[in-house]
Amino acid sequence: MNAFRTPDDLWPSAPQKVMRSDRPHAVVIGSGFGGLASAVRLAAKGWRVTVLEKLDAPGGRAYVHHQNGHVFDAGPTIITVPFLFEELWSLAGRKFSDDIELRALDPFYRIRFADGDHFDYSGDPAKMRAEVRRISPGDAAGYERFMAEADHCYRLGFEALGAKAFDTVGDLIKASPAILKMRGWRSLHAMVASHLKHPKLRMAMSLQSLLIGGNPFSVTCIYSLINALERKYGVHWAVGGTGRLVQGLVSLLQGQGGELRCNAQVQRIEVDRGRATGVTLASGERIAADIVVSNADTAWTYRHLIEPQHRRHWSDRRVENGRYSMSLFVWYFGTNRQYADVPHHMMLLGPRYKELLKDIFRRHKLADDFSLYLHRPTASDASMAPAGHDTFYALAPVPHLDSGTDWAQQAEAFRCAMAEVLDRTVLPGFQNHLSASLVTTPQDFHDRLLSFKGAAFGLEPLLLQSAWFRPHNRSEDIEGLYMVGASTHRGAGVPGVLMSAKALDSVVPDAATFASSPSHARTR
Repeated sequence: MNAFRTPDDLWPSAPQKVMRSDRPHAVVIGSGFGGLASAVRLAAKGWRVTVLEKLDAPGGRAYVHHQNGHVFDAGPTIITVPFLFEELWSLAGRKFSDDIELRALDPFYRIRFADGDHFDYSGDPAKMRAEVRRISPGDAAGYERFMAEADHCYRLGFEALGAKAFDTVGDLIKASPAILKMRGWRSLHAMVASHLKHPKLRMAMSLQSLLIGGNPFSVTCIYSLINALERKYGVHWAVGGTGRLVQGLVSLLQGQGGELRCNAQVQRIEVDRGRATGVTLASGERIAADIVVSNADTAWTYRHLIEPQHRRHWSDRRVENGRYSMSLFVWYFGTNRQYADVPHHMMLLGPRYKELLKDIFRRHKLADDFSLYLHRPTASDASMAPAGHDTFYALAPVPHLDSGTDWAQQAEAFRCAMAEVLDRTVLPGFQNHLSASLVTTPQDFHDRLLSFKGAAFGLEPLLLQSAWFRPHNRSEDIEGLYMVGASTHRGAGVPGVLMSAKALDSVVPDAATFASSPSHARTR
């Protein structure tokens, strides 16, 4: 059973502002981090905001499951850029640290190789150098060169371009010198391999792109900025879970006078004379709007929420011909005993790296082997489980639905295979202590989260599917329609999603400016 506590339960003193009904109205589809961050920013710009959520509680991919006293964050668990949350709290007249406690993690995560060796990845330069030297003394200088180049990509790719909307070809032309300086045509793995020789170090420094749905052997090397970003800002845990951040954002929005409606699935975006005029819900209810912001998967938005005659750019063919990210199989489970030697975050790499990724991304084949990301939040936060228990999730990257896998038939066998690997490696005997269990499959990403092909991260972040080449924050087809979240620019990952909301500031006018514009007069 899922029990969502309202922000009023958490922060009863939060002031509730009533938004004047004559303000221009913005409808936001979806209450993931991107949708809620956009809603807060729009409300700060004077818009009257309504957020519509298909599920029974907010969060989208950051939904929270509850079972037998265990709290399971469904999606993102790593918080790397706290200042982006601090900005949102400040826009709403609140202080982030008054509502949310972040705990810095050390190490950020442990990478366990197939032979049992491991690499503790942290933000401590001395510890990182020692780990590199332990595995491959000859790669010490190459590691320094790699991090210097990652820092360079961070400055050009994140600081300079991260919050830019890439609205026109001119924006792309202006950004081209930076892309050339980063030699963005190289893959991330090729960049890493140019500095590091040992295969374990190449894996340890390139797998980060999987956190945003990118194959390190094909994603642009610009995403080495993730390594620099983690080192610069650290990796944090929000006490109470990622859902606490979702609840906090809802509280901000409601304090600004905005509205969240759950169990409100959008069936269609209404378009009149080339302009978005509102939405129609699955219930048949129509909600008028001056602008519509979709935090839903962009491919799903264009393919299923907008009638074809309104989509010259994002035609059915263009949507279907995109290269999409992998999907995920996630097993959430609890144990009635604790495993103190398992850190908060661990990657358990399987026997294959490049070939497994080729099976997932290119061949769309569900392989017999896999790699796992194991999350144990109770390592840092006892509130995520009953006393004396542990809460986990084990996540395996798998192909999206083009694999043809019948997950209704395969899910239990795949879960059992994951359990066998965990039992044999880092959680011996844990299957005798299970106290909670549920799974999410690629079919769930499609059916429940409305992700095209069940892809967990939208379009794969290739060079020609990034920045200007990614679905724009301002729709290429429809006036008054905007996109935010993992499947638009800036891309996946909590920082990318929050930056995509920030990019909207450059393309959505203040409510007062919009209200006085001729286009607004035409919609009244």
